[in-house]
Amino acid sequence: MVGIIMGSISDRKVMQEAADALDSLGVQWEMDIVSAHRTPEKMVEYGKSARSRGIQVIIAGAGGAAHLPGMVASLTTLPVIGVPVKSSNSIDGWDSVLSILQMPSGVPVATVALNGARNAGILAAQIVSLTDPAVATRLDQFKDELKSKVDEMSRELANGIS
Repeated sequence: MVGIIMGSISDRKVMQEAADALDSLGVQWEMDIVSAHRTPEKMVEYGKSARSRGIQVIIAGAGGAAHLPGMVASLTTLPVIGVPVKSSNSIDGWDSVLSILQMPSGVPVATVALNGARNAGILAAQIVSLTDPAVATRLDQFKDELKSKVDEMSRELANGIS
């Protein structure tokens, strides 16, 4: 099970891509709104209870100051994947990227690209696959499909099709 959290409902469109990637790989997930600034008690409870509730990986999306991924990482030993979200109060998303990327030693957060929730979902599935052979098999198939798509594009280019 993967936990997907975000600081605001406005992040839902971006974070849904993580859920969609997990769905396509057959990985269960839950989603909730957990704000580091507006609901700090909920954030603490979420981070501290995640493992006991069966969560294996947490994907946390946040815009602006983007404290949610790092604060949740400070509360758990589970892997946390941060998704910087370009939001209305963001400085082209760079504030979010740097807030998630520049974590202090001892509190790691894996960070994907700005609005990169799809990759966060895939990375979470890769972590889950360490103990779930069925997910590992689906990831192998997914990677084979990516290769096939590139091979097809290469053939089209060679044949003058674009």
